[in-house]
Amino acid sequence: MQIVHGVHESPGGAGKENSCPPSRRRFLAGMAALSGGIFIAADSGLSQPATAKAGLIDVHHHLTPPGYIAELGPGGKNMLEPPTLGWTPAKAIEEMDEGGVTVSITSITTPGLWFGDPASAQRLARACNDYAAKLVSDYPRRFGMFVNLPIPDIEGSLKEIAYGLDVLKADGVSLFTSYGDKWLGDSAFDPVFEELNRRKAVVYTHPTLPDCCRNLVPGIINSAIEYGTDTTRAIARMVFSGTSQRYPDIKLIWSHAGGTMPFLVGRFTRMSETPKYSTLLPKGFLPEAKRFYYDTAQAASVPAMAALKAVAPMSHILYGTDFPYLRAEPQVRGLIESRVFNTEELFAIERGNIGLLVPKYTT
Repeated sequence: MQIVHGVHESPGGAGKENSCPPSRRRFLAGMAALSGGIFIAADSGLSQPATAKAGLIDVHHHLTPPGYIAELGPGGKNMLEPPTLGWTPAKAIEEMDEGGVTVSITSITTPGLWFGDPASAQRLARACNDYAAKLVSDYPRRFGMFVNLPIPDIEGSLKEIAYGLDVLKADGVSLFTSYGDKWLGDSAFDPVFEELNRRKAVVYTHPTLPDCCRNLVPGIINSAIEYGTDTTRAIARMVFSGTSQRYPDIKLIWSHAGGTMPFLVGRFTRMSETPKYSTLLPKGFLPEAKRFYYDTAQAASVPAMAALKAVAPMSHILYGTDFPYLRAEPQVRGLIESRVFNTEELFAIERGNIGLLVPKYTT
């Protein structure tokens, strides 16, 4: 293996080439790819264009504005977890720098913004969106933002879409997979989807806990099972309700590699072939699933990535960290060491694919 930037040193001899074990050489090669390094990795079958640009773009980064903490933290509803309580811009940027992340596109995570009162949800959404916009302004080229909506308040959500996309110039909109007992794809959300489709908007989604499914398995935290499952429920609802076909210009991003959906494609395919759905989905389930986008947060492992790659086009896989719950570097390592992707594919996940959705990230 030749490293253009220099040779490796090892404890047994400075300046000795090929001293690293193959797994280590592959990781270093991959890290060079994900940081824009120029290299040749003959032993791994990887190659990287010399025009590669430095830095990952993270589509799955959760910020916690001070006003959000004041309302939902220990002094308020006491609903926030320690990682979100500890988020600050300084900590975020420190972690981004350590993990090779150039830009993080922010969103609010669970418990979200809706607690039964439309006026409170609208106020909290506006405060979070204004804070996110100020973060983008204060730290140019380090942060982007998805607009947080006060759904299920439809009228308030339509106002916030206009404000966030037209005034704040956000990169897209953030939605949760479900709200109470309704999943994305329910007709109750049609006015929001109509507007997002009209705007050809990028829509990032994040799982949450639906009313039906809290604390089902003793000793197992809700997010371990329910987040992936709720993403799958939302994908199924979007497809089998016909919503994904009615609003084809929305660019939907599903978190965590699409949850459990890639493992259930066979079941969904057979379901799409039944008389109930064969007219709605004459080509079956898979073409709809291939139109969606998916991030890699919490899923940088061989089983998850191999399954996702079998479902999604390479151009539809995006890098995500789930910060502050997870750090960037272990997930980069997971993507590389999984051996599911070659170097060009890693670069596409790193930043090339999000640039296709949000053109400003191609520069």
